[in-house]
Amino acid sequence: MRVEFLYWDGCPSHPQALRELRAAMSELGIDPEAVAVREVDSDDAAGAERFTGSPTIRVDGADVQEPGDEPTGLTCRVYHLRDGRISPIPDPEDLRDALRLALTEQEHE
Repeated sequence: MRVEFLYWDGCPSHPQALRELRAAMSELGIDPEAVAVREVDSDDAAGAERFTGSPTIRVDGADVQEPGDEPTGLTCRVYHLRDGRISPIPDPEDLRDALRLALTEQEHE
């Protein structure tokens, strides 16, 4: 399983998002230090990484919340929580669901 955490230092929400991601990983028995943390610091890097804002979290290449047609760039990302609210970080259940899906797919390989 590959867990990626991409962030832009200009957004203040990334430390909390990384803490929540690592907590979800721990809950599911995944080493929380196994996450690949990368800073995206230029528009060129944002384009190359398909980075639609900070933070962006992917599990086995799949975004934990599909960004749709959002453009790439150095910006703060907006997530939609399951209760309908807007948030600068993904819903914790979206994190857990993405990790559970990857674990299930690993078991079937």
